[in-house]
Amino acid sequence: MIKAVLLDLDGTLLDTLGDIQYYTNEALAAFSYPPITLEETARYVGDGAWDLIERACPKGAKDLEACFEYFREHFAHSTQERTKLYDGELECLQALKERGVKLGVVTNKPQDATEGCIRKFFPEGLFDFVGGDSGNFPKKPDPTLARYAALSLRVAPEECAFVGDGETDAHVALNAGMFGISVLWGYRTREQLEGAGATRFVSSYPELLRLLTNEATR
Repeated sequence: MIKAVLLDLDGTLLDTLGDIQYYTNEALAAFSYPPITLEETARYVGDGAWDLIERACPKGAKDLEACFEYFREHFAHSTQERTKLYDGELECLQALKERGVKLGVVTNKPQDATEGCIRKFFPEGLFDFVGGDSGNFPKKPDPTLARYAALSLRVAPEECAFVGDGETDAHVALNAGMFGISVLWGYRTREQLEGAGATRFVSSYPELLRLLTNEATR
């Protein structure tokens, strides 16, 4: 029986690609590095801000650390003008909440930027746990933060669904012993997700709600 749902942020809860590209290119320009395309941004995200900037910078870039700090500082104050919700999302999350299912966020996005997104796009109190990259836990695909979220919500890992759009999310679900669900509206293809071990897929938030409702009532 599913008692809690943990969700990834970028590409799962929010389409943040436009803002990620904008602030990455702002950081790259500050050090006279060439910009990246939206397609490259989609390939580079998923493993945290450091990996994003390392992939975006030219190989052997001497200012890599400074570029990362520039990105992190400016991204933390993003107004998320290019970020948007997915169709049917709020209705799905609110329906789960009304059924007594606890909701949490587990992401590799920096903690301050994560909290800014949650404040802007979601009703206060919708999420019972919000965990980003604070430096206190290893990043996904390590399952530690997901397991800590379950502990904080007072549910067993096997009573949690883990929902995400990336390979790291599929690995977390497997490694944490959670009910993994991969979404197909994010930044990875079904083939990429299957290669990471994903076995359950949904194409929309209404479909996700139906699947989770069935599992929550078992």
